[in-house]
Amino acid sequence: MAENFSVGDHVGWNSEAGEVSGTITKVHTSDFEYKGHSRRASQDEPQYEIKSDKTDHIAAHKGSALHRIGDK
Repeated sequence: MAENFSVGDHVGWNSEAGEVSGTITKVHTSDFEYKGHSRRASQDEPQYEIKSDKTDHIAAHKGSALHRIGDK
């Protein structure tokens, strides 16, 4: 089971451009629309919106794609 994260957690993930990091801004526990696409989320498998540390880009990822950076 993937780790659960909270708003404010600093996380990282792999992208085509390499390692990216950011801060979680929203936790979705039910299905939602993101950039014109339906995304699946549930209490057991939430999805997270993360604001990149280097840009204003917001990404959405499952917890299984994320790892915690530093201490909370």
